[in-house]
Amino acid sequence: MENRQINFFKTKDFNTVLKPFKKGTVVKIDKFDIRDNQKELNIGLFGWYAICPSKELKKNKLHYFSLYDEPLILYRDENNNIRCIKNICPHRGASFFGGTLSNGVITCPYHGAKFSSGGSCQNLDRITCSHIVDNNYDNYAKRIHLSQYKAIEKDNYIFVHFSKKSDTDLNNLNEDTPLSNYELSDNGFVPEDYVSEEVLVDFKCDWSRIIENHLDILHIFWVHGDTIPDKDVNKNVLVSFNQKFNITPKYIESIYYYKNDPRKEFIRIKYLPPGRILIYKGDPSVSRYLQVLDHIPLGNNKARVIVRHYRKFLKNKIINDLILFKETQRKIFYKIFDEDYMILKTQTYNHNMGLITKDEIKLLGEDRIINYFWKWYKKSEEKDNPWKNINKTENLTVYDEVILKYPPEIKKLEFINNIDIIRKTLLRFAAPLLFFMLLI
Repeated sequence: MENRQINFFKTKDFNTVLKPFKKGTVVKIDKFDIRDNQKELNIGLFGWYAICPSKELKKNKLHYFSLYDEPLILYRDENNNIRCIKNICPHRGASFFGGTLSNGVITCPYHGAKFSSGGSCQNLDRITCSHIVDNNYDNYAKRIHLSQYKAIEKDNYIFVHFSKKSDTDLNNLNEDTPLSNYELSDNGFVPEDYVSEEVLVDFKCDWSRIIENHLDILHIFWVHGDTIPDKDVNKNVLVSFNQKFNITPKYIESIYYYKNDPRKEFIRIKYLPPGRILIYKGDPSVSRYLQVLDHIPLGNNKARVIVRHYRKFLKNKIINDLILFKETQRKIFYKIFDEDYMILKTQTYNHNMGLITKDEIKLLGEDRIINYFWKWYKKSEEKDNPWKNINKTENLTVYDEVILKYPPEIKKLEFINNIDIIRKTLLRFAAPLLFFMLLI
């Protein structure tokens, strides 16, 4: 009698699996694998990241950023396609910072190498050098290409698929995580039914700690109780919740119900790895608002968050402008992130010092989503190893001022928003007053 063993993963059709085996074969089915793979995220740290809003890509401008400390650039090529390249010229390894982009052609500031997806190369998925130093180098130039990652524009975001290795030919890059996992429509929402406000904030702290903070929805009572305009969310209100916790290969989700009214939902939070969180209430098809938080791991203790708040109410643009709703919302967002920031900084310090260990941190029952996130994150970090070059760059800050340009580290956008509130408020009072004075 033959003994054979199989692992049973996703299929539920036992007959199909057993059909190839001869009669008399003893088949051992690993039950742990069945349970584990049905209730475990199968997406790691490599995958799609929302890098910036579409409006950030200006004509003939290079958009500098980084992922896991790898210097990268976004731009639109001569065919208006989104390109994501490594910020490394293949001639001598210099940065393109200080170079130019003109009609889709990038010029390196070091020796004048020009790169475009047109030119003599027939494969438009490659970005080829058309000229370097002088015309005698044309043959040499045609053989060198820029290293790329896949990029796409969707829902007014620019997405980049970060993988283990970039390539000079996009056809060689496999998408191990579908972008549809991120799409709002794929999660039950109809984006056309909403209007939105948006802010971008940067943190000089650990990326994973920011995700943990945003998954911990219950801290809003204590940290943001005086900022969020909701009388039921403040530190003087002691609330207990029941949780419904869901794990699928694509996401983890926690739904909070009031313990004193088990049918009444407080909020639900959904983590779509590697970097997106959805926060909303009720079924997506009827939810009145949706908060989308995209987390970008720029580098060691450097992270960016894009916050977009979708809503079905107050959609009239004239009324919004009149009551300064968008500016007020942004002001609240900035204040909330500032309130979180010191906590995140101190957590990052304790994390880096090795002071946050399993023996010293005691998670509660309401921390289930946090607990699962950390188990997934540590497993994914060990498997994917995206921080492989971190020790070589931890003391280098050459890109900081280029990449970290949003609040709260740099207050420019928050300051502009506050000035807008003051200016528009004065105009709303001054215009009627001036009209009244003209009448009398």
